[in-house]
Amino acid sequence: MINIPIILTLYAGFTHAFEADHLLAVSNMVSNRNKLQKAIKDGMYWGLGHTSTILVIGIIFLLLKFQISQTYFKLFEAGVGLMLIALGVYRICRWYKMQQPVLHTHQHAHADGYIHKHTHLHTVSKPTHNHSHLPAYLIGLVHGLAGSGALMLIVMSKSETTYTALCYLLLFGLGSVAGMMIAATAFSVPFIPKVLANKNLQTLLIFVSAILCAGYGFYIVKENLLA
Repeated sequence: MINIPIILTLYAGFTHAFEADHLLAVSNMVSNRNKLQKAIKDGMYWGLGHTSTILVIGIIFLLLKFQISQTYFKLFEAGVGLMLIALGVYRICRWYKMQQPVLHTHQHAHADGYIHKHTHLHTVSKPTHNHSHLPAYLIGLVHGLAGSGALMLIVMSKSETTYTALCYLLLFGLGSVAGMMIAATAFSVPFIPKVLANKNLQTLLIFVSAILCAGYGFYIVKENLLA
């Protein structure tokens, strides 16, 4: 028999991945990738980081019986906003760096032993081959702080035992991993050269995602620190 609470918890985690701040972050992450597989892994690592934070906070709440003031959770939310601002600014700075001309020199020898050099300028038009998914994991860790207080209250009110509560948190996290992998897949498509060869449109998408990311980050900071 299908366990309805389990399905609902997985679904809640899945839909949680599609919140605005999560999507803006992942769109900036995957814009650095030129292969779909790497973007999907970024989404997976984001979800794992997000789940790690939720489980740690769950252990603090449920096992250690430690109470965290709501004020701290507002600070956590503001921290997520600052991270979004940093992501947006970093993405634009990275794009600008890739447009700068690079002086490249190479040489070759002729049969008579004469060696001459060729020097020319070119731009770094493609994303660097960075295989690390640590940034995605760290971003997920920070994102896990946002809204974790409300999630703990819901879990504690619905769960009869600590074990059940932790299981629900784990299921919620697994749902968010699946959701973010799908989101990363969808957002990475416009940034893959083989799919979209129009560099002007790619540049426009980079700027739009970066500006929206930073702008929403400012909004989160304002709502949690200045409101």
